[in-house]
Amino acid sequence: MPLPTAPPGTRHQTKQDFAYQTLRAAILSCELQPDERLVIDEIARRLGVSIIPVREALQMLQAEGLVVNVPHVGAAVAPISRESIVDVFTVLEGLELVSTRLVAEQGPPASLDDLVRSMDECAASGLFERWADLNTRFHQTISESTGLPLLAEMMDRVLGRWDRIRRYYFNGVLSHRVMAAQQEHRDILAALKARDYASLEAHVRGHNRGALAAYIQYRDRAATDGSSG
Repeated sequence: MPLPTAPPGTRHQTKQDFAYQTLRAAILSCELQPDERLVIDEIARRLGVSIIPVREALQMLQAEGLVVNVPHVGAAVAPISRESIVDVFTVLEGLELVSTRLVAEQGPPASLDDLVRSMDECAASGLFERWADLNTRFHQTISESTGLPLLAEMMDRVLGRWDRIRRYYFNGVLSHRVMAAQQEHRDILAALKARDYASLEAHVRGHNRGALAAYIQYRDRAATDGSSG
């Protein structure tokens, strides 16, 4: 059971928080795979803590939907269900419709141009994992530029869930969508600069729904033939 260190810059006030942040990072990065069993004693030993903070951390992750209790098995990493994919992209679309409009009204930051240029270079060079990291940063930059901390916090949380999906289905979906998705980013940026609200809304919806359709179609095919990400 691989357990990475907690995210850089994370400050831990309690052993429970340490266990929670470390397990959450491992789940979102797919170092702990969907459906993988979570043995409390083993986790406690690997983290160097007692079983109490681990049990409390698992309860927090269960409330967050990242851990499930399986009858006769115990705690396990939550599967990536069809419903969870729809949930992520539905919420993401709603948040992005709000944040992109606000940023268009204020004027997009110059850093978005730099990000899109770097993403173009990564896409052209086949550096798809680096492109995916910059993609997350692109969307975070837009939400942070609204000046609304709660919106940025919600976006960061949803992007964490998306990151888990894209890592799990990286070879099957994301690596094949990079070029189309990158054109969609350029379209979104152009609409932001032009303050073309109708086009902006259409591009944001198309971007999210195109990605959603790709993940759902791949997942449904994989479920039929027994393959995975």
